[in-house]
Amino acid sequence: MTNPAPAENAILKTSYGDITIAFWPDVAPKTVENFKKLARAGFYDGTAFHRIIKGFMIQGGCPNTKEGATGVPGTGDPGYKVKAEFNAKSHVRGVISMARSSHPDSAGCQFFVCHGDARFLDRQYTAFGELVGGDDVLEKIANVPTRQGGGEKSVPIERVALESVKIVPAGQ
Repeated sequence: MTNPAPAENAILKTSYGDITIAFWPDVAPKTVENFKKLARAGFYDGTAFHRIIKGFMIQGGCPNTKEGATGVPGTGDPGYKVKAEFNAKSHVRGVISMARSSHPDSAGCQFFVCHGDARFLDRQYTAFGELVGGDDVLEKIANVPTRQGGGEKSVPIERVALESVKIVPAGQ
């Protein structure tokens, strides 16, 4: 019998402070491993939260949000897709889940952290962890003003940087 891997957390260093995420490998093992792999490779470093909807969620992880990137923010991926791992975890404040297009198996790197109750997403998006530190940071980011007028209204008017994502042993 093999010992289970030690629990690890992700520390998301943002321009507003740190958010700590505990993973749920029991319900979304491939999604958790993909997120950790991308974080360890530095994929998320220098990206930004490109969608903010107060009371709903903050979304980040798109490579097109890096300084100098030419793609449209919200459309980037790591060059592959991850099969959905829909589960019974509820999308409530602090839950991290994979963003995707209309196709269930279209997630790759983009994620969102629920700012409010979003249970209408349950079993349709892959929830893979929860915030265990930095609720005040989630609140600050969710309150960043967004674009008004025409176009996508969830775009923050200032850059909300995701400076780095580090995978660390749980409890650090």
